[in-house]
Order: sequence, then C-alpha cells, then structure tokens
Amino acid sequence: MMCNFGFIRPAMKIILVALVLIPTSALVAAESGIIRPFESYDNGQPINEIDKIVMAGLKGKGIEPANLCSNEVFIRRVYLDINGTLPNASDVRAFVRKTNPDKRAELIDKLFKNEEFADYWSLKWCDLLRVKAEFPINLWPNAVQAYHRWLHDAIRDNMPYDKFVREILTSSGSNFRVPQVNFYRAIQGQKPSAISTAVALTFMGTRLESRPEQKRDEMEVFFSRLAYKKTEEWKEEIVYCDPSITEAVDAVFPDGTKVHIEPGQDGRKVFADWLIAGENPWFARNIVNRIWSWLLGRGIIHEPDDIRKDNPAVYPELLKYLEKELVESNYDLQHIYRLILNSRTYQQSSIVQSDNPDAEKFFACYIVRQLEAEVLVDALCKITGSTELYSSVIPEPFTFIPGHNRSIELADGSITSQFLEMFGRPARDTGLESERNNQPTDSQRLHLLNSSHVQKKIERSKRLKKMRKMTKRNYKKLIRMAYMEIISRNPTQEEVDSILNYFKIKDINSWQASCDLIWVLVNSKEFLYRH
Repeated sequence: MMCNFGFIRPAMKIILVALVLIPTSALVAAESGIIRPFESYDNGQPINEIDKIVMAGLKGKGIEPANLCSNEVFIRRVYLDINGTLPNASDVRAFVRKTNPDKRAELIDKLFKNEEFADYWSLKWCDLLRVKAEFPINLWPNAVQAYHRWLHDAIRDNMPYDKFVREILTSSGSNFRVPQVNFYRAIQGQKPSAISTAVALTFMGTRLESRPEQKRDEMEVFFSRLAYKKTEEWKEEIVYCDPSITEAVDAVFPDGTKVHIEPGQDGRKVFADWLIAGENPWFARNIVNRIWSWLLGRGIIHEPDDIRKDNPAVYPELLKYLEKELVESNYDLQHIYRLILNSRTYQQSSIVQSDNPDAEKFFACYIVRQLEAEVLVDALCKITGSTELYSSVIPEPFTFIPGHNRSIELADGSITSQFLEMFGRPARDTGLESERNNQPTDSQRLHLLNSSHVQKKIERSKRLKKMRKMTKRNYKKLIRMAYMEIISRNPTQEEVDSILNYFKIKDINSWQASCDLIWVLVNSKEFLYRH
C-alpha cells in the first residue's frame, strides 16, 4: 500500500523538501563563519595527545580541520556512538543550558553507566563473534543466550580486554554452560585452518588467507588439538583439548618466534599467552584501531580488519600512542573510548573546511554515516512510541520477542525483520566488519518515503498525539517539540516560518500537517545519519 505522503501536492512537497535542505549559508553566524546550529566556535587548540598528533599531520598536509561541533550536535552524536540511542529532549535542553566547561566529559562518563552502553556494544561484539543460532553458524538458542549474557556482562563490568580474550581463547566445556566456548562453535568449520583464520581476524585484525601458506600452516598448529564432542542434551556440544594427542610439536608464532608445545599442553593457551603480552603489537593495535573505526567511521588502518604491511596507518604515531595507553591502563577499553571521545578530533563538526579529497581519510572532520539498521528502527520506535516485530526464519524452538525489546538488545543474528535486512544488518556469517552494509540504497529511501510501515508508525504515533495535546493549537511549540524529539535541536527561525506557512494552507488539516512534519524530519539527513 502506498502511503498518503506519496501524494502530497507538488507545492507542498517543495515546502517540505526545503526543510530537509535548510542547513545552508543562510545560517552562517557572524563570528568565524560558524554555521548554526551545527558548529560552535573554539580556538582550534588540541585538547589531548590525539589532537596534537592529528593536527600536526593535517598541518603538514595543508588540510584545515573542521570547526568544533555544537552542543546540540555533540549530545546527539555521543548518545548514538556510546549508547546507540537518541537522547531525550529533556536531556538535550538540560545539556545545552549547562555552562560547565567540563560538561562534555561529564556526559561521556555518565553514558558509560547507562544500561544501553552494554546493550549497544554487545551488539557490535555479537557481529564480530558471529553470534547466531541458525544456519550456517548453528550455535542454537540456548548457547546464543548464554554467550550474549556473558558478553553483555563483560562489557558492562569493563572486564580487562586481555582477560576477556584469554577467557575466550582458552575456554573448554559445554557450549550451554561455558559461554566463552561458543567462539569455537561460531566458526564455519572445525578444522585448525578455519579456527586459526577466525582467531587472526577477530583478535589480530589480520586476514590470514592473504598471508603466505607457510605462515597459515604455522598458525594452525596452535589449534590442532582442539576437539568437539556431542552430548545427550539436545544441541549441546563439548569443546576441549584432545588428551589423546600425546606427541610434542614445534610451532611458530606470527612474529617468527619459535616455541615447543609439550605433550598434553593446550596450544591455545600457549598462543593466548603470546598474543596478550604487552609487547605484542598485533593485540593492542587491533582493538584500538577497531574502536577508533567504530567511533569515527574509519580506522587509522583502513579497513580495520585488514592489517598488513602494505596497508599502512595514516597516523602510525597515533596508533602507537593508543596501543601504549591500552597496555598501561591494564587493558581498560573504556580508557581508550574516553581518550577518543574527549578529543577535539572526535568533537569536530562534520562540515568540512578543506577541499582536499583526503580530508576524511586524515580525520579533518567527523565522518557522516548512516545509522545502523538496529539503531535507526529503535529511533523510529522511540519518537513514535511504537514497537517492532521480529522473527527467525528457521525458528528452533519457536521465537518470541516482546514488543518492548529494542533492536540493539537482540542477541541472535537469526532473529530479524524486513527492515533490519533492508537497512544492512549483517548476516553474522563471517565476522568481517564489511558484512554490515551502511550504504544507503534506493529501496531504503523508498521505504522511508513511501511505505505503510513508516506511515502507520507516524499516523498511530502515541508521542505525536501527546505532543499535540500538550501544545493544543500552538504550532510553534509543536514544531519545537518535534525538532527536539527527532533531531535533538531547536528549529531555526527560517525553519519555523516555512513550517507555519505549510500549516496555514487552507485545504490541509492540522493532524495531517503534523504527520507531514514528522515524516519530513524522519526523512532528513539529520535524522538518518550520524553527523
């Protein structure tokens, strides 16, 4: 069914489309060409060591860094990047009113304590670790729930990253009772070649298939004693080090160091001890580069899971600095998050100040990118007061997800929806970062513009009805509330005037006009993108 929005008369469409394109030179403030409400003025000085490295690099390349983002942009950005959710309108207003110079750092610390932090970052790790009940991974529902809960609690409690990885790599036991062993279950294949490839990709950021055959063979030795065994419980499996393999073996670490593995010794533990050692560059480099990529849209080494000699870092000294900080903080990942989030580099505007085509590559601005499928549909549900339905194509057993659950809480990659599939949710089959597709498509745009799915959310919106009741026929107030709820800022006067003119059109009722306002805002780039 085509929604009514598809048949808005051309004159009305022009007015509505104009709202999406408002951020123009008309909003440039007097001081230093600042564009309101997206930028704010600062002295352009570095805040921390990250900024010193990046700004020195930009200066050497003749690239002008972007201005600082505004407080309105910052709170929306940091809520999305840390918690995967939109801020409440009341939180935005309170944050903007604050005059405390440390308010951005305080907000960052606060967001780490929210339950959404563990929910959202569990989602990212579930993508990376291929957490999925059905084909082709086949963890099965019981194991998925146990694995997701362990990941969630580890992130919530800020488990040291070296401990987190060691527990995964050295785990043995039932996949239902020892959640970490599901790492070895969530691999397409049980041969040492498949296991070593997954370990290298996940914890070293290296695609083992691109390395020489000899190097691949050497890596496989550490996982050659791993075995799997079924039990009498439905779908349960035991992962263990096979005690029947008694001969000693010689192995070689990826850095060329040789090691002798004694009979009965678990090669996984030997490898884990080498991997998480403070002097090992692969381990810390991989995770700090991934975090940088997750927060800024691009790795210092790009792609973040394709680290190799012929794919150099754009700022090698920045990577070394973050590696050092991780090791010296006893592998505290939140310490790395804070360093990045509190930097001016992260807090830059997305409005580029340089015409250099490599501005984004060298982080001269915040990189604009579309919201993930789960975050986007949760945002739509939040602003309309609606829910979503999710299902598994091969339900084993039957899958039921309560309507109040958010998409970022979904543990199982097999449980999905048409919207999530359309907007690029990864299948969780490979563990590659590129498996999630955040590139906008024609089908996505048509869905947002013309689908009954979005239309019903808006026309049946409890939040919109509540806003209309609170504002009565005060359309200025309604417009301000809608803007704050949906794109986390107040409208400009130009935007207010354009919308009021639309509301005054004689042959359209105020309810339809209100629905149209919500529709155009959720179709704006300000809503659909991180910026």
